[in-house]
Amino acid sequence: MAKKYTIVMFFLLGMGKSFAQLNESDTLKFQMRASATGSWQEGNVNILVLRGRLDFVANGNKDWVFKSQNSSLYQELGNKKADNDIYSRNYLYYKPQKKIYPFAIFYAQTNFRRKIDYRLFGGVGATYQAVRTENHMVKLSASLVNEKTSFTTDKFNETAYNGSNEIALWRGTAYLSGIHKIAKNKLRIFYNAYWQPAFENVPNNRVQAEIGLEVPVWKGLNLSTQYVYAHEQVVAEKIKQTDKILTFGVSYQLKK
Repeated sequence: MAKKYTIVMFFLLGMGKSFAQLNESDTLKFQMRASATGSWQEGNVNILVLRGRLDFVANGNKDWVFKSQNSSLYQELGNKKADNDIYSRNYLYYKPQKKIYPFAIFYAQTNFRRKIDYRLFGGVGATYQAVRTENHMVKLSASLVNEKTSFTTDKFNETAYNGSNEIALWRGTAYLSGIHKIAKNKLRIFYNAYWQPAFENVPNNRVQAEIGLEVPVWKGLNLSTQYVYAHEQVVAEKIKQTDKILTFGVSYQLKK
C-alpha cells in the first residue's frame, strides 16, 4: 500500500497542479506551470487525496503554437478508491497573436467516479480576443468536435442510450476564459467556462465552469485556490450529474 502511494505521489508531483491559465498569445518561446496538492488522514477515517497538474505552451515559431493542459486526481476514502482520473487537453494554434485565430483541439479523459473508461474528442474552432492588455485578458471561442465516450456500464439516466457502453456524437462548444491581474499583480483572478450542446435527438449537454484566485509569493511560487463546477446531462445509471470541487494549493510558473 505504501509503495502505491509513493508511486502516485511521484507521478502527481511530476505533473503538478496549476490554477491560473497560460496565454498562448504571449510571444514567449516557452511557458510552464506546475503544482501539486494532497492530504492524508489516518485513524477513525482513512482519507488520501492527491491532485496534480502540468500546463505548458511551446512557441516553436511565429505562426504555430502548441498548448497542453494535463491534470490528475486520486482519492481513497476508507481504503476504497473514489477517484482515479486523468484529463489531457491539447491545442494547436495558428498565429494566436491576431485578434481572431483558428485552432485544432484534442482531449483525452478518464473518470472513475462517473464510470468513464475513456473519453476522446477532437475538432477545430476559432478564438476571438475580446480584451488583451498587460493586466487583463478575455477570450471567446467556438468549436465543433467529434466525441467518443466508453463507459464501464451500458445503463444510463437517458434510456435511449441503454444497451451499449459507447456513446459517439458531434458537439458544439462555446468557451469563455479570462485572466485579471489586480493591485500591481499582487492578486490574479482567472476563470473559464464552456457549454457543449450535442447534436442529438436526446438532450445531452455539458457545462463546466472554473474560477480561482492566485497570490504570488516568491519568484514564480504562488498560493492558489480554485472552485470547479461540472454538470453532464447524460450520466451512467445512479451517478449524479453535478460535481463541485474546491481546492487549495501552491503552483510554480516558469516563463522564458
